[in-house]
Formats: sequence, C-alpha cells, structure tokens
Amino acid sequence: MNYLQWLSGHTDSVWWHDSANMSEAERALAWGAQGMTTNPFLVNQTLRSPKEEWDLSTKGLSGDQKALHAIKTVTTTYAQKFQPIRDVGQEGRGYVCAQTNPNKCGDYHYMVKQAKVLSSWAPNIVVKLPATRAGIRAYEECVAAGINVAATVSFTVSQVLAVGEAAKRGKERAKAAGITPPLTIAVLMVGRLDDYLRDVAQDRDLAIGEDDIRQAGTACIKHAYTLFQERGYDTFLMPAGCRGAYHISALSGAKMIMSISPKIQDELVSLDEQQFVTRIDEPVDPATLERLLTLDEFARAYRADGMQAEEFITFGSTNRTIDQFINSGWNPLTALER
Repeated sequence: MNYLQWLSGHTDSVWWHDSANMSEAERALAWGAQGMTTNPFLVNQTLRSPKEEWDLSTKGLSGDQKALHAIKTVTTTYAQKFQPIRDVGQEGRGYVCAQTNPNKCGDYHYMVKQAKVLSSWAPNIVVKLPATRAGIRAYEECVAAGINVAATVSFTVSQVLAVGEAAKRGKERAKAAGITPPLTIAVLMVGRLDDYLRDVAQDRDLAIGEDDIRQAGTACIKHAYTLFQERGYDTFLMPAGCRGAYHISALSGAKMIMSISPKIQDELVSLDEQQFVTRIDEPVDPATLERLLTLDEFARAYRADGMQAEEFITFGSTNRTIDQFINSGWNPLTALER
C-alpha cells in the first residue's frame, strides 16, 4: 500500500486525478483515484500530445464549437471510466470535471446556459465555474437545478465561504422543488496562491522567506476548513494547483476532495509508512502566520471578510489563472485541427 492508497482507503480524504492524459489516468486509478479534475488547459495539452490517441474529428466545426466538442470527447471518455465508482454511491467519488468557457467569467447567463449543456453529457460530470461574483451566482443556480458543480479559479477564504453559502442556498431551493441536491465543491488553489504571494513579497522587499510562502495556501485552506465545519457547510473543499507533496500531506485526513497532479502523485508514493499520518489538525506555526499577515495580499486571502464579491475577479491570482485557461486552453482548442 502506498501513500495515495492509504489516503483514499484509510482516511476521510478523497483524491482526484489532475490530468487528462490516458496513461496517467490509468495509473491514478490503480493508486486509488476516485475522480478526475480537468480544465481547458489540460484538455488541450492531452489532445496535442503525440503520445495520446483520441477518436476526435473537428471537421465542420469552428470556434467555440470545436472547444466544446474536444472537451466533451475527453471528459465523457473519463466519465465512463469513473462511472462504476460513482455507482457504488459514496459521496464525492466517481466524478469527472468539465469547465465552462473561461472567456466568459463575468457572464452569468452564458455560464448557466453552458453549464446545463456540460452537465447533460454524463450523470457524473461536475461543471467547473469560476469563483467570480457572476460565477458564484451561476453556481447557486446550477445547484438549485441539481447540477454537480465546483467553483474554481478560487484562492481566498472569502471566495470559498461565498461558495459555501451559495451551495447552501441552492440546495435549499433544490429540496423545495423536489430535486436531489447535487455534489458541490469549493476549490482553493493553494499552490497558485503561493506563487502569486511570492512575487508580491519579492516586489515589495518584505522579509518573508520561502518557508513562509510555502505555508500560505495551506494556512488559508486550513482556516477555511475550520470555518466550513463551524458553519455546517456540506460542500467539499478541494485543494488544487498544488506545488508539492507538502500541500497534500499537511491536509491529510481532512474530509476534502484533493486534486493531485501526476508529479505530486510520484512524490507521495515515495513516502514511507512512517509518514502515513493525518495532519489536518496540526496548525500552521503562529510565527509564520504573523509574518505572512504583514503582506496585505495574504491578509486579503486569509481573512473571512478579506474581499467583497466584486473584488474576486480582480485578484491577482484570478487574472493569472484565467489568462492561462484562455490562452493555453480554450482558445487553442478553438483552433484545433483533427
């Protein structure tokens, strides 16, 4: 038994594979992966890999039609692979993510309409929406309609709390309408937050070292986890965009769905049995937290009231990530020739 098998089989944690490559997905399944996260960047990456073979033709399609067809081909293929796990009926297991057009992160009506399309592809599709003000509005509407959803492009405690509230309202509406409440996920991209804060700290010549920066995203998601429990949210937090095994091991044992890339899977399976311990209840060092809070962008990310909904789309990490999803994901898929 390796660390990943221990994590998925002997703790409250669930982990999903973070890649769209076929060989990597098969290995992840053998190691206990219970679902898969994808995004336009990962779909584009696998379809342009010479090692990957996909039954896909884009003839007669153009623009966004191409992107949607490509994403549908990849996600429905994996949805079939994970459906037997979902059939077992354990919460948070057996799902595959498909993300809406990142060019439309502020367009509520567009996102709701596209979410309905993506969710129709398979019963175990989880639609990823951005944790912008408009995206969270769309998230609630999808929950009320019984659509499985994950709020992505999210880096702060205030964002995931807003998602938790939206999920709660949406589930109440679903129940009132006789609809079974769906799976709801709130992503916190811990490693991408670290990357952003590292640049800000260096730009401002602050005495915040790398050891502190590596704890920033972890501090935020541990804080959010405590608040979710206090407020009774049943939405799963999902650490994503991780940069090393340390991001996952620090959260081990938490009732979360963890998104883990192949690189970090390799790091985790190399851990010995002495490291098979739950660490979610270990707090971040108070001195580290004190130093991090001298950085105003970390304070915005960490505090429950650090940002208003109107600010979510303007946060530095948000702009960086949306840009990657657009220019290295969705837009190249609109030009894919197969």
